[in-house]
Amino acid sequence: MKNLILLLFTTIAFSQVSVPEDKWIDDTNFEKAIAQVSSFGENNFQTIVVEFWADFNKENCFAEWEKLKDATYYRIDIAKAPKAKKKHRVRMAPTLLIFKNGIKEATFKAGLDLLLPTDLEEVQATIDEINQADKF
Repeated sequence: MKNLILLLFTTIAFSQVSVPEDKWIDDTNFEKAIAQVSSFGENNFQTIVVEFWADFNKENCFAEWEKLKDATYYRIDIAKAPKAKKKHRVRMAPTLLIFKNGIKEATFKAGLDLLLPTDLEEVQATIDEINQADKF
């Protein structure tokens, strides 16, 4: 029983990865965040990953966000961003949206079980495809 409790505690602690304050956005800065330009030029937009998050389902957050490459990650609390939630038709949390030049390129959303049906590998492959397509 002790091992089960320890395993459960470890799983929950790992899944509730803290996100630095500068990675949190809301309705006031959402549009600016998704249309960021990289330092390499005026028309070189960054790939942005936004996780729509909810406190009631924090155990199922996208815990591997720090491992993403060639993209900037932000988290948005759906309770504090009703406009962005409505505009992008977010119904479940977590939901990951990937943007380039302010345009939504991909969506990964939780099912009725509130689990995100994707992993780091799939999200990274999508980012890589978006970045590759942008080179042409």
